[in-house]
Amino acid sequence: MKGFASDNNSGVHPDVMESVIKANKEHAVGYGGDELTAKAEQLFQKTFGPGARVFFVYNGTGANVIALQAMANPFNAVIAAQTAHINVDECGAPEKHTGCKMLTVDTPDGKLKPELIQQHLHGFGFEHHSQPGVVSITQVTEMGTLYSLEELKKIADFVHSRGLYLHMDGARISNAAAALGCSFKEMTTDVGVDVLSFGGTKNGLMFGEAVVFLNPDLGANAKYIRKQTTQLHSKMRFIAAQFVTFLSDDLWYRNAHHANKMAALLAEKLEPVKRIKITQKVEANGVFAILPPHIIEPLQESYFFYMWDESRHEVRWMTSFDTTEEEINSFVEAIKRLV
Repeated sequence: MKGFASDNNSGVHPDVMESVIKANKEHAVGYGGDELTAKAEQLFQKTFGPGARVFFVYNGTGANVIALQAMANPFNAVIAAQTAHINVDECGAPEKHTGCKMLTVDTPDGKLKPELIQQHLHGFGFEHHSQPGVVSITQVTEMGTLYSLEELKKIADFVHSRGLYLHMDGARISNAAAALGCSFKEMTTDVGVDVLSFGGTKNGLMFGEAVVFLNPDLGANAKYIRKQTTQLHSKMRFIAAQFVTFLSDDLWYRNAHHANKMAALLAEKLEPVKRIKITQKVEANGVFAILPPHIIEPLQESYFFYMWDESRHEVRWMTSFDTTEEEINSFVEAIKRLV
């Protein structure tokens, strides 16, 4: 059944599915030596700048692990929000594969700030302490909030002035760009992001993400890291074909803009409903809300969604490129009946 649990639960956009079918003809050189992969790489360089280097992988955790391995030594520490996906939802994969210590920061909205990062910037040169090496931010954050371009630039300048690198987990980067009305380049290359984990699966792809090295020097060993991390796809053309379609004719924007619009509609319709409290700014395709506890289980029987914080009865609702206005209206009516 359709629900609001995750944009991972949505299907594959028909245009993306068609691109996979078209790629499934004849034979093609494996491991990225095919024409579609070359075309996709060119599109990424057109999107992020000629110096960008892109490596396609299976999933978001793989993208984050490869990015962080390329950016850090095992004696380094990675600084991230406590709610960050790399800290909460990747089963310790970043720590296992990088050997790095994770240093987390409590934030009310999932966003890091220079003054919050500063608390972990000590012990440099002292061999008994993990050496801070990377700051990782998420755009859109796990709380559904956005960094402005000004906030991103401020963080990048701060991080670089301390000799660290900046990683961006962009699992929902399309939703962020659509919401901010900016290009991918303006939000990454131009503000000073060093390495980006670029997501597509949550926005209409079947599978496949990308690691984009905007600081090309950091990508020197990425192809070896990708292989060691078991993220090198032999039939690479099936990932590349999806990204060619995704980055052409603004499909990424149309999908993300629609998902954002549906989340805004959901929040707007729930705003006047008594006893429903929206807890975060609705800036992309996520809505966080506190519900009366007695309605949660009955509502989940008809609409699949996740609890976010059981202690305060907070839930998370995600919209997707294929969420319809009719589904939003039906969901809101079900909530109203239960309340």
